[in-house]
Amino acid sequence: MRSQLSVFVIFVIITVSSCKKAEFASFTGFAQGTTYSIVYQSSKKFSTDSLQKQVAKILSDFDLSLSLYMDSSILSKVNRNEDVKVDTFFTEVFKESAAISEMTDGAFDITVGPLVKAWGFGPDDHKNFSEQKRDSLLKLVGMEKVLLSEGKVIKKDPGINLDFNAIAQGYSVDVVSRYFEALGIKNYLVEIGGEVRAGGTKNGNLWRIGIDKPEDNNLIPGQELQAIIKITNKSLATSGNYRKFYVEDGIKYSHTIDPKTGYPAKNRLLSATILADDCGTADGIATACMVMGHEKAIDFIKNNSKFSAYFVISGTDGKYQTWMSESLKEFLTEEK
Repeated sequence: MRSQLSVFVIFVIITVSSCKKAEFASFTGFAQGTTYSIVYQSSKKFSTDSLQKQVAKILSDFDLSLSLYMDSSILSKVNRNEDVKVDTFFTEVFKESAAISEMTDGAFDITVGPLVKAWGFGPDDHKNFSEQKRDSLLKLVGMEKVLLSEGKVIKKDPGINLDFNAIAQGYSVDVVSRYFEALGIKNYLVEIGGEVRAGGTKNGNLWRIGIDKPEDNNLIPGQELQAIIKITNKSLATSGNYRKFYVEDGIKYSHTIDPKTGYPAKNRLLSATILADDCGTADGIATACMVMGHEKAIDFIKNNSKFSAYFVISGTDGKYQTWMSESLKEFLTEEK
């Protein structure tokens, strides 16, 4: 439901020469159809190799629960209406999804799966949407039509399909971050597919994250930056429609589907970067903002002080406009 690789982590940190630098280690990998990178303050207690193996195991278990692209995952079995008991990953992300849906008045909705598939943004990448199908598909959408009880998903209609793509990647960042904190590693940065959690600092300096320009031809993360933001003990997620879309008959269709209309969201908001205490929430709120459009999204952020936001908006003159929360102004620098 939203584009990946939306931010670029900047690892060049300026340190104070009079202070002894702590040693940091890093490793990268591939998971969930994208890349991940992790930087952490090294310790003699743990080797990089052992940590990487454990992270790979965590992400593999995560996919077995929530991946829409694995036939053997719990999510796929739920969507096929098989008798399956969900695990902790599924339970946590389901409950968080329900909370975000209520908070955003349905702008975020994991039951949008049938519409995402019909528009050709699902695993089979095949569009079969039609005006005739729209009404029947909308009948399958709505968080009130699905619930979790005693480890089982109960649907009001067997045709309901769940899609966690707009929150799962951010939530996976939280899961890996919890692992590092459980080991006593407080200074770290976890990035998976562009979603980020920054714990502590790097030698006393805030972590610096680059936000990509929301342009169709900006395909390489970090190549053209829109802004740089400094964070600590916060999570950040960016949603945008500029990397995942298709053009048919001269019309550009974005991958973010509005659960209320059944159509791809069409508004002037090009990208939404959200800061929150956890990355799953930041991920879901970023998607909801893309559905809302910039005016409603700005009002939402102003009325929910626990979130901070940076929006890039298409101007009527063809140039970008930006908006940011007051709380971000001392931590965010816009690139020229």
